Amino acid sequence: MRVEDTRLVRLADIPPTPWRNGGGVTRELVAWPNAQDWDWRISVAEVASSGPFSRFYGVQRWLAILAGAGVRLDFPRASVELTPRSAPLAFSGEDPVICSLLDGAVQDLNLMLRAGAAGSMRRVAGSLGSTIDVAKTVALYNLAAPAILRVDGLAFGVPGESLAWRRLEPGARVDVEADNALWMEW
Repeated sequence: MRVEDTRLVRLADIPPTPWRNGGGVTRELVAWPNAQDWDWRISVAEVASSGPFSRFYGVQRWLAILAGAGVRLDFPRASVELTPRSAPLAFSGEDPVICSLLDGAVQDLNLMLRAGAAGSMRRVAGSLGSTIDVAKTVALYNLAAPAILRVDGLAFGVPGESLAWRRLEPGARVDVEADNALWMEW
């Protein structure tokens, strides 16, 4: 493993793209293999007003609130409130979802995978360690104080408001130390 195999994207380096409905902006941190025909995508959205989510057919989504009071998401059969302390929510991109801001604008992190890809997203406050069982992509979005991502003992610093990601082979050892981050794998 080489530390240079880890890619870093800083939120501040990505220009915002306004939504067509005027309700916010998105910063696409990475879309693989490209922005037009991606298999997976990670973005940060700034949601300025309540309204419907864009639907993504054939896509599994994860959403985590980064900043702001939070949102209420109304699905056809249930409603869920998410705050910066809530666990990330996984749902089908096909679901019609209405988002209501709880108390002003929010910032959220989105992971989207094409259907059939198994994935996960979870919050990290402290330490996380695991050995990779199958080849997969892993990513760490760090919110504030610098975090450390170690792969097979090689350390990589992840600044606040930054995403580090890489592909790993089975048997790789991953350790994370972070005060406030989101860990993703697929």
